[in-house]
Amino acid sequence: MKALSGTGGLIRLILRRDRIVMPLWIVLLVAISVSYVKQYGDLFPTPDSRVKYASNAGFITLYGELSGSSLGEFVTWRLGFVPVMVGLISLLTVIRHTRVEEESGRRELLGATVIGRHAQLAAALTTVLGANLVLGVLLAFGMQSQNLPLGGSIALGIEYAGTGWLFAAVGAVAAQLTASAGTARGVAISVLGASYVLRAAGDTSEHTDGPLAWLSWVSPIGWAQRIHPYGENRFWLGGIVLAATVALIGAAVALSVRRDVGAGLLPDKPGPAEGNLGSPLALAWRLHRGLLLAWMTGFALLGLLFGGVAKGVGDLMRDDATLQDVFRRMGGAAGLIDSFLAGVMTLVGLIASAYAVQATLRLRAEETSGRAEPVLATATSRWQWAASHLVFSLLGPAVALLAAGVAEGIAYGLAIGDVGGQLPRLVAAALTQLPAVWVLAAITIAIFGFVPRLSMVSWAGPALCILIGLVSAGVATAAWVRDISPFTHLPSLPGGDLSPGPLLILLAITAVVGTAGLIGLRRRDLPA
Repeated sequence: MKALSGTGGLIRLILRRDRIVMPLWIVLLVAISVSYVKQYGDLFPTPDSRVKYASNAGFITLYGELSGSSLGEFVTWRLGFVPVMVGLISLLTVIRHTRVEEESGRRELLGATVIGRHAQLAAALTTVLGANLVLGVLLAFGMQSQNLPLGGSIALGIEYAGTGWLFAAVGAVAAQLTASAGTARGVAISVLGASYVLRAAGDTSEHTDGPLAWLSWVSPIGWAQRIHPYGENRFWLGGIVLAATVALIGAAVALSVRRDVGAGLLPDKPGPAEGNLGSPLALAWRLHRGLLLAWMTGFALLGLLFGGVAKGVGDLMRDDATLQDVFRRMGGAAGLIDSFLAGVMTLVGLIASAYAVQATLRLRAEETSGRAEPVLATATSRWQWAASHLVFSLLGPAVALLAAGVAEGIAYGLAIGDVGGQLPRLVAAALTQLPAVWVLAAITIAIFGFVPRLSMVSWAGPALCILIGLVSAGVATAAWVRDISPFTHLPSLPGGDLSPGPLLILLAITAVVGTAGLIGLRRRDLPA
């Protein structure tokens, strides 16, 4: 047991460091899920209306196949993307407390104390698995409090917790493979993305009686969703997810024995014999380019997906007044398909805000790792150093949104035979999200500049905006609640009227808040 010495102390350290972020994502995911019961129960009170809504091939691609017509089954289906979010948060948290600790050098310092070989990995996994268990328990009680069957509520909690457990284990394995935290994230997120794509392809093929329905059964996300809460309640599939989790954790432990602390099993590529990073911007490009490419690719795939299903969504909504009202609330104004596309663009913008926050927080990572000090020891000023990273915080989301707009315009244009007409409309709709994205980036800059130790609180901005967007999309919400989100003040494009006033106000807020953050950075100690 010497290999696990000090695990308890490390667990307490992780809980202290994540005392804000961890409860936040647990409460938000439970609140969103529970709120859907009343929202969609009021919108779709009859089994026929639920089945009709869920029978569209585009929705099946996004959320999976509806297992039945009860309210519990319908809500579980509509929340089909939430387990993906749980898996993403789980794998990122494990990597943060394992590979990031090694990359920054903190793991080596801890290793000089009475800390066992596997204590860091065990502490990270124990904390994340425990957080997912709490999520599952709270979700089960929350859904049961909405008068849904207890057995189905427990099954839904198992679905969420099991997905989080499995991808936490995936993150643990990825952390052993490479010495770079960024590459580890890329490996783990690729596995998550592949699981989602396999599930989507398998369910779509099954719906159309195609030959690829079996693909859903090779996807871990497919296993979890096929528990079918409130329907068959296949608890035995939870056992398969648990067995896979245990196997992956065992693999992570076995791999960790075969490598040195700070190193990965996959060999690093040697750099050039002579350095060519002649400026802070060149260094920032080297640090951000992988992240930029990953987000740009993901946004392009999202654009292709949403653009491809838009025509079918429009055909579905034309015959249902209730659906027309739902999608009009999501942001559209002129035409049902435009309403759907406007809602999609808001969702894409919300995701882009997460990229902006992540890119901005690279400043904090460079500071805490000690890499900022050698740069600032040269003739580079703090503002130059910060600006080199903020280029990617501001322009990176613009590139990603442009990729989404182009892909969506091409996909939808090809579907209706009007690429030339739809491409500029959807590119403009995508880029219109930028002012709201930049507001959240500016808030992150301000937090980093004045209270750097609370930098992780920056994630509350995108989380709150997503929560407001999800709730207001389904039901009428108080105006003051919607106004908290900068995305509420954007014009609804395509289909709406473009008013420059709100955009200019958001840009002014970005400039004022961002500049204040840079002033705070200039005046405080570094590192702090």
